[in-house]
Amino acid sequence: MSHHPASNFDHLSEGELTAKLEPELLPKHVAVIMDGNGRWAELRGLPRIAGHREGINSVREMITLCLELGIRALTIYAFSQENWNRPTQEISALMELLEHYLSTERASLIEQNVCFRAIGRHELLPPSAQHWVRTTEKETAHLDKLSLTVALSYGGRAEIVDAVKTMMEDVQTGTLQQGLIDETTIRQYLYTHPLPDPDLLIRTSGETRISNFLLWQLAYTELCFTPTLWPDFRRREFLLALIEYQRRERRFGRVPSTVPS
Repeated sequence: MSHHPASNFDHLSEGELTAKLEPELLPKHVAVIMDGNGRWAELRGLPRIAGHREGINSVREMITLCLELGIRALTIYAFSQENWNRPTQEISALMELLEHYLSTERASLIEQNVCFRAIGRHELLPPSAQHWVRTTEKETAHLDKLSLTVALSYGGRAEIVDAVKTMMEDVQTGTLQQGLIDETTIRQYLYTHPLPDPDLLIRTSGETRISNFLLWQLAYTELCFTPTLWPDFRRREFLLALIEYQRRERRFGRVPSTVPS
């Protein structure tokens, strides 16, 4: 495998980039912080919602490429708990966009055998958005080619708080023994259960922080930061991120495999 940075592959076509992927080294679960929609719109003198709309096309391309490559899980950060602090008008437009996406894409998700699930504190979403989330979850629950998890009204710390509360309730009712709580137990109480932890996290738009996303699950995840704004993050950028991922040796705290122990 080439040890040049993935940026050295800029001259290659999408087909040539795909040929560089090694199927057995592909991540099983990719998580994405979709950042830069607002800036993309502002650079074009458009309202911020136009950037969010264009970003949906990037989501579509990610789903398609995951299906083509056999990547089993894709988790995207669509709306954080902190996003509730945005202007009311933008929040309303985002919720309308979410409903539009679910009502129009549902058939396509079903056709592609994609299981949709939302994680986060959904009770804070407007009732109509909650309705579309539940409907889409129910109609795709049996599908199994790709798990598409969408984080809505989500916060990583809130997820851990909710897990702790539920565990305490289960200890009180006797369904869980306090002395037996370990990392595996905690994982079972997280929103993302039963998904494996992400192998790769991609964040677009040049920001280099994880912004309260999947705090527990990202403990050993490879992090990939790109300056590309989310609406411009398409097949080619995803392929470059996957090539970059394959060049890394994942050790999970162990010594490199080339070093004698």
